[in-house]
Amino acid sequence: MSVRVRRIYEEPEPDDGLRVLVDRLWPRGLAKDAAHVDEWPKGLTPSNELRKWFHGGGSYEEFRHRYEAELDAPEAAGLLDGLRKSARKGPVTLLTASKTPEQSHASVLAELLKGKD
Repeated sequence: MSVRVRRIYEEPEPDDGLRVLVDRLWPRGLAKDAAHVDEWPKGLTPSNELRKWFHGGGSYEEFRHRYEAELDAPEAAGLLDGLRKSARKGPVTLLTASKTPEQSHASVLAELLKGKD
């Protein structure tokens, strides 16, 4: 299963496969046609409350714990399962505007997708 995380501001690559925006808000300064996004499942993104808490100084470990709890909700769990099925068929690239993707919700999603094969 090939799942990777990239910044949405990077140029698309041929091996990106399915390009999935996993941010709740559209990235600033990026035209939708230039983003080459295939899916934008907002139900997989952290809630506004959690996002604001984390950006207000919350720890990554606590954020991760709270975000994983949000992903247990029926809508998010269904979307996560659908994304997992897509990843079994071919490469999936999770796109985020985060300046530190390795410490973001996108990396949490990638690990969850890879871990439940």
